Amino acid sequence: MDILRHRVNVLINKAYYSTKRYKTFASFVYIYHEKEISNETLGSFMRLTDNFVQVDQNHVFVNFTFTEQSNVFKAAQNLLFKLDNYFQDTTSCAAMDTYDINKSADIVFRRLQQILEETKQNSFNRIEDEEILNSQF
Repeated sequence: MDILRHRVNVLINKAYYSTKRYKTFASFVYIYHEKEISNETLGSFMRLTDNFVQVDQNHVFVNFTFTEQSNVFKAAQNLLFKLDNYFQDTTSCAAMDTYDINKSADIVFRRLQQILEETKQNSFNRIEDEEILNSQF
């Protein structure tokens, strides 16, 4: 798990570097799907510019490169639609968080994990952002 966590951190830090250096956009999404899927199949659902790390058989961290925060919902929605068709069910869900280069990679990943857990347990929506955490208080 440490190697996979390192790969997630590298993706986050690369996106932050591109943002600072080249003024590009990126968005991070953490996806859950019930059934196992190969990296090759999952990769066929991604845009060529996007990067992902299969964290375990059910969770995927995605860096939607060149995607502003305002457009990440649609990108995640498209990916869930493809997973729905592949699995022939609607058990996949996704977590998004505000893109903030001042947050460390560890904080970003932990927040995405928290958002996803809340999404799986308490939400009628299958795609949630940090508002699901804020609404608890």
